[in-house]
Amino acid sequence: MKLTVQGIKDQQPIPETFAFGVPGDGEPMTLGPNRNPALTWSDVPDKTRSFAVVVVDPDVPGDPSDVNQQDKTLPSSMARVDFFHWVVVDIPGETRAIGEGEDSDGVTPKGKAPGQTSIGLRGINTFTDFLASDPDMGGTYGGYDGPCPPWNDERVHHYHFTVYALDTESLGLAGEFTGDEALKAMEGHILDQATVTGTYTLNADLRQ
Repeated sequence: MKLTVQGIKDQQPIPETFAFGVPGDGEPMTLGPNRNPALTWSDVPDKTRSFAVVVVDPDVPGDPSDVNQQDKTLPSSMARVDFFHWVVVDIPGETRAIGEGEDSDGVTPKGKAPGQTSIGLRGINTFTDFLASDPDMGGTYGGYDGPCPPWNDERVHHYHFTVYALDTESLGLAGEFTGDEALKAMEGHILDQATVTGTYTLNADLRQ
C-alpha cells in the first residue's frame, strides 16, 4: 500500500494547521487550527473489505508530573508511552481518501462524540484521559485531535499516521473504544498497511 498525508512529508515537521497546540503570542502554547490532514491511499490488496486509520505518538512522557511546568524540563531519556490522536475503524472498503477537516476542524472543548461518522466508526483518543481533570476541557474526545506535546519536553515527538487494509467489513467495536482496543481487534485481519510519520514540538529551542 501507499499512503499520502497532505502537507506532511515522512520524518518532517507537521504544519501547525493540523495541530491542537501551537506556539502562543508571548506564551508557550495556545490552541491551534486542529484540522485533520487529508489522507489518500492506493495499491490496496484485492481482498480488502474495510480500512482503519490510527495516529499514535509513542514519545509521550510516562510520568506527567512535570509536563508544561516552568523551570522544569522533561529529559529525552525518560520513559515514554503511546498517545493516540486518531482512531477510526470500519471505513468502507471502497474508500481511498479522507478529506482535510472532514473529521476535525478546530478544537472542540470537551471533545467530539465517538461513533458512526461519514468516514467510519470513531474511537476515542487519549485527550479523553489527558484532559479529564480540566473543568473547561474535560470530556470524551472522539476522532482526530492533533499534536500538542509538552512545551518543556527535550524530545521531538513523532506522529505515525497508519492506514490498515483489513479482511473484514467490521471489527465489531462499539462505544468508547480506544486505540489499543482497535489494534487488538485488528490482529489477524491486517492484509497490508502504510505509514507516514511526521514530527512536532512546542519546545522553542527545538523548533525548525
